[in-house]
Amino acid sequence: MPYCVFKKDKKELNNFMKMKKTFIIIRLFSVMLSIISVTACFLIPSAHKFDPSAFFKFQSNKFDKSTQIILVVDNSSFFFTRTTLYAMEKRNDNWQMAFGPLDAVIGKNGFAPAEEKREGDGKTPSGIYPLTMTFGYDANIRTKMPYRQALVYDIWVDDPQADDYNRWTKIQETKAASYEMMKREDDQYKYGVVIEYNTDPVIKGNGSAIFLHIWKGEALPTAGCVAVSEEDIIKIFGWLDPAASPLIFTGIRN
Repeated sequence: MPYCVFKKDKKELNNFMKMKKTFIIIRLFSVMLSIISVTACFLIPSAHKFDPSAFFKFQSNKFDKSTQIILVVDNSSFFFTRTTLYAMEKRNDNWQMAFGPLDAVIGKNGFAPAEEKREGDGKTPSGIYPLTMTFGYDANIRTKMPYRQALVYDIWVDDPQADDYNRWTKIQETKAASYEMMKREDDQYKYGVVIEYNTDPVIKGNGSAIFLHIWKGEALPTAGCVAVSEEDIIKIFGWLDPAASPLIFTGIRN
């Protein structure tokens, strides 16, 4: 066989083997995607099997006089991340679900264990915190809760070195090096509830500006807040009642 013919046949064989290898990789990738899809069908629905009523049988002594509690539950399964919110109220000494479950998002780095939240860590604090004030862009909003309108110069200080750390103030009234605008250019703070984390007392560096607000997107995490859809937070606004001493319980593992 002439050398040039042999060289040509060898080159064609190499090309064939490369194509075969590529085809095998594509087939394996397709199989993996199928397995992931089938797994999701079983695992994602199971995220809603959290039983809030059963949960309260072992936790009710933690809630003092509160008769309204929002549970923020980590319903993640396998490699699927999912956070679910349950609005619970106490009727005739029994805890019942007022509405939900609702899809929610939390900090990009998940829940911080109790007492381990730090400024800028991208985590949502775990624990039980009062809900005492709502805020938003409109002059008035339909809610029984105390409400504060966010104006253009309103800020929330997140500089751990500032004297007014983790406080709502005016931009012209602070010496803080960093802060968060309460009247944002997007709708994330159009409706919000202050989660009273690290507010009484304030411990510098332990985290600031933790709210329940409108999400940027269904699959987009926050910098540490809890966020839901606009439709759902309007529902929460209408439900919360200061007479019920509402609380939020974050970091619950299903």
